Amino acid sequence: MEFITSLIAFVVVLGLLVTVHEFGHFWVARRCGVKVLRFSVGFGKPLIKFKRKNDLTEYVIAGIPLGGYVKMLDENEAEVKAEDKHLAFNNKPLFSRFLIVLAGPAFNLIFALIAFWLILLIGEEGLRPVVGGFTKDGIAIHSTIEVGDEIVSVNGRPAPIWRVAAGLMSSEMLDQGRFELTVAKPGGQFATVVIENTDAELPDASAMLHSIGILPRTPVLAAVIGEVVKNEAADKAGLLAGDLIVSVNQQEINSWGEWVSATRANPATPMAVSLLRGGQVVQLNLTPKRIKDGSKWIGRIGVSALIDSDLYDGFYTSYSLGAVDAIGEAAKQTLSYSLLTVKLIARMVLGEASLNNLSGPISIAQYAGKSASIGLLAFLKFLAFVSLSLGVMNLLPIPMLDGGHLMFYLLEAIKGKPVSEKVQAGFMRIGMLALVALMLTAVFVDLSRLFS
Repeated sequence: MEFITSLIAFVVVLGLLVTVHEFGHFWVARRCGVKVLRFSVGFGKPLIKFKRKNDLTEYVIAGIPLGGYVKMLDENEAEVKAEDKHLAFNNKPLFSRFLIVLAGPAFNLIFALIAFWLILLIGEEGLRPVVGGFTKDGIAIHSTIEVGDEIVSVNGRPAPIWRVAAGLMSSEMLDQGRFELTVAKPGGQFATVVIENTDAELPDASAMLHSIGILPRTPVLAAVIGEVVKNEAADKAGLLAGDLIVSVNQQEINSWGEWVSATRANPATPMAVSLLRGGQVVQLNLTPKRIKDGSKWIGRIGVSALIDSDLYDGFYTSYSLGAVDAIGEAAKQTLSYSLLTVKLIARMVLGEASLNNLSGPISIAQYAGKSASIGLLAFLKFLAFVSLSLGVMNLLPIPMLDGGHLMFYLLEAIKGKPVSEKVQAGFMRIGMLALVALMLTAVFVDLSRLFS
């Protein structure tokens, strides 16, 4: 089921963002007076194709959802009738051609900005950014920040909930190798704390927060059974609602998280469970059912926790912005994450950041499925980041990408004449090799993650 969810989410993400990208090229081309012959979402044999009334463009949805294209009238690709030459892409002024090519990545960045704006407008609930502890090998354990401090801002940017604080800390560390926290002490006074990475190579983006080592304060949920699913492992073993788990295999259990970890770590393995029931200690044997979770096997027993409605008081808060303020913050986020993406790519090229920061189609599909299963806001955030990455990547000055074409147009503007077809063809071959190498590396990193 997880595979199907990931596959569907991946197709939706790719289809939507490719449509946004190609629509940018299409819309600006039409505004610049270029005749568009075909607008296709996907490659390969058309599954659906149609033309609108008084519209010469053919609209296509093809069978391979791994991209798309806009086919424009162009004398470099086919013979053009004399009466249509003024509608050909190659006969348009340099500025018009530049805008048409730029529009694809620009629309992806605009889409990301709109998505960030909607997220800020809708608002969300999250953990308050209060420090609950530190990882023993993290950077922050050597700083002056203390348990109980509440993070107010990261490098001057407000951090109203933990998710925002964590994102800002990770991105600033990736960008600059350090950041400054403004924290509110339990007594009400404010303090400034600098967290700095002194290692030569930056950790992977996915491991950055762990490397920083600040943990949020979270409510501790007691290991009390709330509900038992009929005919699952817990039911068969005799667990009842209201049971308080004391130990597993003589290891003390102090929270619901520890109880879940123990059951997940023992697929199809008998466990000796001690529990309190009505003031009496009860011993029983429990064998979790073995199920697949992604690439690994885990144990499942079929219970849910008993949750006290007052447990989360003081731990969570909510925030949102008004329409105007949200536009400004969304623009800041779009610019900040775009620059961060460029800097991270540069550091990977220079060997200053790990290639494990790359994500290929397998990782993207997994993240798409996970975000879709969490909810609309999570999926919208994922769409925003993928669209932003797609826009930035396409602006890189690599032949075969939009940025490569823009580079040729800039050279044409400087020289006063187009770059020769022979030179362009040579660079295109180099660009193709670079893209193939990049894709193979991303897939290799994906597979390494999958099987590690």
